[in-house]
Amino acid sequence: MVARLKPGATVAIGVGSRGIANIDVIARAAAAFWKQQGMQPFLFPAMGSHGAATASGQAEVLAKYGITEATMGCPVRSSLAVAEVGVTAEGIRVVMDRTAWRAGGVMLCGRVKWHTDFEGALESGLFKMMAIGLGKFAGAKRYHDYGYHMGLEAMIRSVGRVVLGSGRILGGLAILEDANHETARVEAVPVENMERREEELLALAKSWMPRIPVDLDVLMVNELGKNFSGSGLDAKVVNRGVWGAINPWAGQPQIGRIYVRGLSAQSYGNAAGMGMADVVHRRFLKAVKRRPTYLNCLTSSQPAAIRTPMHFASDRECLEAICGTVGRLDAADLKMGWIANTLELGRMALTENLRGELEQRPGIEIEGPARELAFDARGDLVDWLAGDA
Repeated sequence: MVARLKPGATVAIGVGSRGIANIDVIARAAAAFWKQQGMQPFLFPAMGSHGAATASGQAEVLAKYGITEATMGCPVRSSLAVAEVGVTAEGIRVVMDRTAWRAGGVMLCGRVKWHTDFEGALESGLFKMMAIGLGKFAGAKRYHDYGYHMGLEAMIRSVGRVVLGSGRILGGLAILEDANHETARVEAVPVENMERREEELLALAKSWMPRIPVDLDVLMVNELGKNFSGSGLDAKVVNRGVWGAINPWAGQPQIGRIYVRGLSAQSYGNAAGMGMADVVHRRFLKAVKRRPTYLNCLTSSQPAAIRTPMHFASDRECLEAICGTVGRLDAADLKMGWIANTLELGRMALTENLRGELEQRPGIEIEGPARELAFDARGDLVDWLAGDA
């Protein structure tokens, strides 16, 4: 990578908008590496239409992850302007962040993982970042339109190859996380074998994929958010399609109903994915901002992802409503789970009638005896998953 640059050249380091563990540490190390080589690095957001599709909004997303000029020791430059790169064989006009295009070279820092909307040998990772991330709002909308017809994987490959062919990409840092959302591997991937190596790393990441260990009638989720998954809820964790399909993914647990209690503050009002829920708490809807939510779903051509679920003013009302729809004549037979979000599955609550099944599963630790759900005077749960009890 270094040999391709002249001394003192600028290097643009692209960082996305997902909640990647230690992303500030990784980005700072990447900047420090280029400084040591005598280059002038800067960071920029490679996140398509996220951050409400504004330059300031995308810079704010990075700042919330600890990525600022002060913490990185180099500039952070955010712009939605794009430069023309080329055209794919399918006729897709490829664009790229203009600030990055004008640099001496571009390096990408991105997590390689499964995508929430499709199955393939290449899903989320460096190639997707080269397409949708580098394409900013202008490119992301166009690419999703093509992906609607030709398939997302084919689109990502086609656009990514044109970006690689431009000669601007120096390589990437592929970040892999384990089932506990901890950094498991950070690997420098050269452009010469980026496509093949990303396929291999994706296969490895999928083998570590966290899962809810049992089938459930009702899954309760504390928070939905873009910082946890592109679809707000990781579709392959909750086994729900962004268009509303129930249990579409083979090999995943069967989930009957989904209740979402809140919207993550780090989603900045973007409630894309709320259409996957069957019921939400009223406070969830109060946190929704229409502009970022609409922009995201229109850009990704997924209007169903923001259909408004039924909603009630308290946890008790929401649970009473949804638990009565799963066909359990005896409430003692209801199988329910409770998670913080779909990214962090290291600790969850499950109903006592699942204990026998869980005890047969290796690697599962049961913390203690069952306890009753505790509600406050408003009818809202005392959230022991968040450490409140």
